[in-house]
Amino acid sequence: MKPILTPSPKRRGELRRWLGGKYFCLLRRLKWYAGGLRFAKPRPEAECPHLCAHHATPLLRQLKNLDMALQHNKVHNLSLAVPRLDGVVLRPGETLSYWQRIGLPTARRGYREGMQLKNGKVSSAIGGGLCQCSNLLYWMTLHTPLTVTERHRHGYDVFPDVDRTQPFGGGATCSYNYMDLMIRNDTPYAWRLRLWLTDKELRGEWWAEEPQPLRYEVYEKEHWIQGEPWGGYTRHNVLFRRAFDQSGKQVEDEYMTENHVIMMYSPMLPEGV
Repeated sequence: MKPILTPSPKRRGELRRWLGGKYFCLLRRLKWYAGGLRFAKPRPEAECPHLCAHHATPLLRQLKNLDMALQHNKVHNLSLAVPRLDGVVLRPGETLSYWQRIGLPTARRGYREGMQLKNGKVSSAIGGGLCQCSNLLYWMTLHTPLTVTERHRHGYDVFPDVDRTQPFGGGATCSYNYMDLMIRNDTPYAWRLRLWLTDKELRGEWWAEEPQPLRYEVYEKEHWIQGEPWGGYTRHNVLFRRAFDQSGKQVEDEYMTENHVIMMYSPMLPEGV
């Protein structure tokens, strides 16, 4: 793979970030309400009896130099956000917007200070930690014929791989509301999203109105780490997806996305760190 020159980390002032956030939030609202979109919503009466995709991720992880209180607050924040998404039914032609369903996470609505990544550093913010849900939702959706119309990749790789069960870069970052995850139903039948928390995991499922003819497998085709002229390291990969019919025959192999991130740790860490 030809080397990709990744820019050095950008440092922007607080005022510029605040103004930029307000501007892009306004653009997002215009897209929501004047963009001709039809949004998914809860429909208890809809029957979607066929399980097509599922995934689970641990709620708490022991990470070096990370205050566990922020992770416990993250779990609380997820307990508020997940019910806003659970049970949503996506009819043909409709779009599921992550933030349109959840809304602005504020202290008034009960959200707490949770972990967030800001300029490649771990910090805290009201509503922090909701990326765990967008990560899971994106990964599940890659295993369905639903269309991801907007996804933002993470810009930094903050922690070394710890018990990774899926390829690097298989998630979707989010920030209210301009960094959204949007999923459109281009199939001729309805889909229901199920999300819930257990004592240890965030779990999710996609259920369809009709049985699915294809099974999907997302895999990493290329992965490399390179040094940059500005002194740091970057990590890269490309994700593809295979599709198999009911007999197990591969019928598709398509490009899905690529990831280019700045590493916030040394790639030469000793094994086990």
